[in-house]
Amino acid sequence: MLGTGAPAGLPRPDCPCAVCATALGPDARAATALLVDGAVLLDLTPGAAFAAARAGRSLGGVRQVLLSHPHDGPAVEVPAGLPQPVRVPDGRELTLLTGHRVRALAMDAGGTGYAVTGPDGQRLLYLPPGSAPAGLEEGTDGAYDMVLTDVVGRPDALAKLRAVGAVGPATDVIAVHLDHGVPPGAELRRRLAAAGARAVPDGTTLVVGAYEEVPDVPRRTLVLGGARSGKSVEAERRLEAFPDVLYVATGGARDGDSEWAERVAVHRERRPGSWRTKETCDLVPLLAQDGPPVLIDCLSLWLTDAMDSVGAWDDAEWSSGGEHALRERVRELTSALRATRRTVVAVSNEVGSGIVPATASGRRYRDELGRLNAAFAHECEHVLLVVAGQALVLRG
Repeated sequence: MLGTGAPAGLPRPDCPCAVCATALGPDARAATALLVDGAVLLDLTPGAAFAAARAGRSLGGVRQVLLSHPHDGPAVEVPAGLPQPVRVPDGRELTLLTGHRVRALAMDAGGTGYAVTGPDGQRLLYLPPGSAPAGLEEGTDGAYDMVLTDVVGRPDALAKLRAVGAVGPATDVIAVHLDHGVPPGAELRRRLAAAGARAVPDGTTLVVGAYEEVPDVPRRTLVLGGARSGKSVEAERRLEAFPDVLYVATGGARDGDSEWAERVAVHRERRPGSWRTKETCDLVPLLAQDGPPVLIDCLSLWLTDAMDSVGAWDDAEWSSGGEHALRERVRELTSALRATRRTVVAVSNEVGSGIVPATASGRRYRDELGRLNAAFAHECEHVLLVVAGQALVLRG
């Protein structure tokens, strides 16, 4: 990897943002460029020859230089001895004397992707920044051994590749074209791990087909947070690199409530178009079924519906069986979560840290939500608390 950053690099020149201010040392990244077996250079970027020298590599054996970006980019002097950079037309395949085969793939946002097959049959896919493959067919050629893509900027590209089997459980997914949208270090590693991907520093030598210790995507995750903390955005982000997600909205529709309708519309516009939505509070049967990942937003509204159904707001009904019935409903839900085979991400409000509610019903709801969150978290591999848009890892 001669570079792993966005086209402008990281930090960006003259950018005063906090991410660029902290992208120093190993977190500094030149524009993404990949040298394959010393024979194929994917993207000629400024300083490529110096980057190769720093990595202990030479560009002397390069037989093909390919451009991937939607445009040819800034004028870059071609180092002496390198062939002139070219862009291969979509669908065209090259066979090099070195035994490498390179096929150009069409992108949905311009640029060109390249599927490279080595002499030993190992296969990698390299995608340009801000783009996803267009026109892939399910089952075509099977899974790649390695995929290098803009995981942060276009997570849906990874979802599309997974949907057609081009990315499988054994595919090594490398995040490239990294920009200043995510703080470097632990936060970047956390976000990429949730997508089943990893990042490497500039100058890293990657071995296609080698096993890499990448954290497994957690099967059950609970995302907690206060009002407008960013908890729903965090939950959606954890599944946007996966296809066919089922979004379970527990709030339903509220006729005449314009504010609620606006909130629902914002959530819908933010979600990928490939996701399906189901409005229900009947979560136990959903968790018992096999199927694609499920995002539940949110447990707080599920609890409101459950407390309504057992008469929890009436003291007499609560003491004469409502409390026991609610405990049973929570037990059934957490048991279903324990037994489910689906990937589940759930959102819930963290309400116990503010002022004490003025009413008995408010205090009862606060207490029961605290108990529900604790019971649900007990069954999850990952638990996050989102504060001011920042995700704090409580477990996992």
